Parts: sequence; C-alpha cells; structure tokens
Amino acid sequence: MIKSIVVGILLLAGSVCLGQSNMPKDYENLVKAEMPQVVKWRRDFHQNPELGNREVRTSKIVADHLKSLGLVVKTGIATTGVTGILHGGKPGPVLLLRADMDGLPITEAVDIPFASKAASEYNGKKVGVMHACGHDSHTAMLMGTAEVLTKMKKDVPGTIIFLFQPAEEGVPEGETGGASGMVDAGVMDDPKVDAAFGLHIESDIEAGNIEYKAGGFMAACDWFTIKVKGKGAHGSQAWKGIDPIVVSAQIINGLQTIISRQEDITKAPAVITVATINSGVRHNIIPDECIMTGTIRTLDTAMQHDIHTRMKRTVEMIAASAGASVEFNIDPACPVVYNTPTLVSNTLPSLQAAAGRDHVKERNWVTGAEDFSFYGLKAPSFFFYLGGMPKGADPKKAPGHHTTSFYIDESGFDLGIKAFCQIVFDYGKANKVK
Repeated sequence: MIKSIVVGILLLAGSVCLGQSNMPKDYENLVKAEMPQVVKWRRDFHQNPELGNREVRTSKIVADHLKSLGLVVKTGIATTGVTGILHGGKPGPVLLLRADMDGLPITEAVDIPFASKAASEYNGKKVGVMHACGHDSHTAMLMGTAEVLTKMKKDVPGTIIFLFQPAEEGVPEGETGGASGMVDAGVMDDPKVDAAFGLHIESDIEAGNIEYKAGGFMAACDWFTIKVKGKGAHGSQAWKGIDPIVVSAQIINGLQTIISRQEDITKAPAVITVATINSGVRHNIIPDECIMTGTIRTLDTAMQHDIHTRMKRTVEMIAASAGASVEFNIDPACPVVYNTPTLVSNTLPSLQAAAGRDHVKERNWVTGAEDFSFYGLKAPSFFFYLGGMPKGADPKKAPGHHTTSFYIDESGFDLGIKAFCQIVFDYGKANKVK
C-alpha cells in the first residue's frame, strides 16, 4: 500500500515537472512584463463595452494588436469576430484558444475609476452597457497570451489560433452569430483544430485558483416562448372573458412541478425559469393574450428532451382547461459544455504547473450555459474556470455575474495567461502528438 502511494506521488510530481520543463527559461519574465498592458486593455474594454454583434471598437483593437505581432489575421467573422494564427517554430498540433468580447445590457453600479457609462439599444430598448460577466478580462488575457507566445515563437510547437468571439451572451432578435456563427464560418476547419481550450473568470472563486469538471460541465440552454390566447373582457365582468393572465399564472406554477415532481434530479440538475411575462395595458381591462419567455437548463440530453415533452403537455392542457389556446415554441440556444475526459486528464498537469497543485480543484456541474460548447462539437475541448475574487473575500458575498455590482480582481490575470501558455507547450507530449 505504502509503495503504491509513493509511486503515485512520484508519477504525479513527474507530470507537473514535465509541464514546467517544457517552458522556455524566460517564460515567467515575459508574462510578468505583459501584465501592465493586459490590465490596461481590460480597463479600456470595461470602460467602453459593446453589445453582441456590435463589438466594432473592441474587435479593431484586437485585430490591430494581432497584426502588430505579425500573425495571420482575419476579421469580420460572424459579424465582428477576429482570429489570429501563430505558426510556431516547431512541429505540433493545431490548438484553438478562445475569448469572448461582448458586454451586457446592464447599467454598472460599481464605483471604480474605469466604470462603464456606455449606453446603447437592445431589441428596441435603450439600455446601459456593462461588462458584467468578465468578457473584457478574457479578451485582454488572450491578447496578452498571443504576445507572450509570439515572443517565444521559435519554441512554440504547432499552430495556435487565437479566437476572439462576438455575441456569447446571445445576438439581438433577427440576427445570427456567436460561437455557432464562428464555427459555421470555418474557424475549426482551416486549419483543422486538434483541440479547443477556453476559460471563464469567476467572481466567487478566489484569484489564483482554477476549477474544472470532466464530462458535462455547463448546462445546455433552450429559450422558450409561450403565448396564451384568451378572450378580453371588462375587469368587473371576468366571467365574460377568458383571462390569459390567470392561465399564465397557472402555467408558471405547473412548469415548476416538472422539475420538483416529475424528473429524476439525482441524474442531473435542471432548471425551468419564466423570466418575462407581458400582458395588458390598463387596470380594468382583461387582455386577449399574455406572452411569457424563459429558459431551460439541462445537463442530460435525454432529460432535456423529456422536459420539452412535459412542458408542451403541461402548457397545452392547462390552457385547454380554461378554454384558452396556446402557442409554445422552444429555441435551442446552445448544447452542454462537454469537457473531453481524456483531454482533461492530460491537461491537468499543465494547469497544476501554472497554478500550483493545491490551486486546481475539481468542482460540480454548473447550470449556467456557455456557447463554447459549439467548439466541442467539432473537436476535443476543455473549458475551465479562473478565479477573479479578491483573496480572502467571502464567496457567498461576491457580486454575481450579470448584475450591476459585478466585480473582478485583476490579480489573477497572469494565471490565465500562464495556463494557456502551459497548455500550448505541454499538449503535444501529453496527447502523444508527433
């Protein structure tokens, strides 16, 4: 028993040392020297956020930087997407490193010198714009990674595609784009990608830490719309109409029983959320219809399909019981983020070399969604979390993503760059690429 433990420790230590030995000697200094510029980029992007498919200024800054490094640069992909290709000085695989660039229709409430004051229009409404999910950080870190790897070009094995994606948070109504748009444009095919990697900074994980999960990691996301058609009436004579608002209330309650009473949640978590409900114009008029929209999050494909079936049945039968009719539509947004298990196990020594073994932890699955999943449909992929919470802070009190108070500590940005660089140098040996 003792012998097996010792052997295991030696093998693990060897894996970590292997990752460290693959790096050029001046690697740490190059990352350190790059950090002031990375922070400067991030603050500029944060102060000047742009919504999905509108990242014109951001993508130009990215493209200009990649061109200055001598990379092969393509712009205007899936509206505003950018790629930069680095051909390393040694033979090796084709790896894709991805960052997203878009902000959210949120008005910032954080008191920082570079807070966003930007405003725009989203689906016909005037909105504030904020980087409330860390995409400004992702973009800045990948720009820094591109510069560090370019400075080590003669030692870089293979080809690296730096991919800067628009519209991860979704596109405006009537438009296309995001990761699926980038994939449709051929970013995974020319050259053909051997593996794709991405990271997401998290406001409730302490800076300096990485968290991951093999297999299903982040949920599939489906959007749904329910239009209940009733019959209008005077508010004082409700019996003369069919109240679509009351029917909608019953539908909302009925949908919640699908998860709480009908699905085996020991298999995987799932969430149904009705996020908007719109109906009526006056306090004493029962309207003709009510429209609801929401999202479905699932981590198991069979459960996903079963939930769709149960939702349709629930919606239609509740509406019919009141004499109303209903239109029910589901729009798939993105599939499950699936981390290829063998790729994860082969990459862990690289993450441990970058962060330190005690700072890389496995976590449970996440019901949030990420369109990075589309890259995983074309090649083995690995998406992991990077800490962005100030050290010593309470994760329970950390401001959430997609909120006006979202905040990221910049001290962990160097780890994001180190992780990407370490992966690039270790991948070939870990995956036996010739």
